[in-house]
Amino acid sequence: MSDLQNANPTIYEVTKKPTRVHRPEDDDEGVADLFDADEVFELIRHINDPEHPLTLEQLNVTQLDKISVDPEASHVTVRFTPTIPHCSMATLIGLCIRVRLLRSLPDRFKVDIMVTEGTHQSEHAVNKQLNDKERVAAALENSHLLEVVNQCLKTTIDK
Repeated sequence: MSDLQNANPTIYEVTKKPTRVHRPEDDDEGVADLFDADEVFELIRHINDPEHPLTLEQLNVTQLDKISVDPEASHVTVRFTPTIPHCSMATLIGLCIRVRLLRSLPDRFKVDIMVTEGTHQSEHAVNKQLNDKERVAAALENSHLLEVVNQCLKTTIDK
């Protein structure tokens, strides 16, 4: 890892507690659980950065206010912010976010993963790759790439 693109990233303070507030209806098995931005953030905040021993939340790559959920339309949009405008890991980070949500959310959800507007020099190309089903499927067929994604998705509660 001597060829880090961003050798000294800014590290942000993270929330120690889950951001989602427990509601009484959460315990009622008779009430359908609606997904919200807080729940999606909880799913992605501890994803490990592929270059650094830090989480995406610690690097401010993922932020609660950049997640939108429309439970009626079963649609989730996550915008993420790479640490530098020419980050070559942006597609891999987005792929990790997509895989975490694909593995965690019910199949009915359509998920869009995008680079936050104006934060990456190739944002349109990255967004196109991350939201093309065939490209994502092909990427996940690559055993080495899948191993890297799975490594990024290994998280601990201590973070």
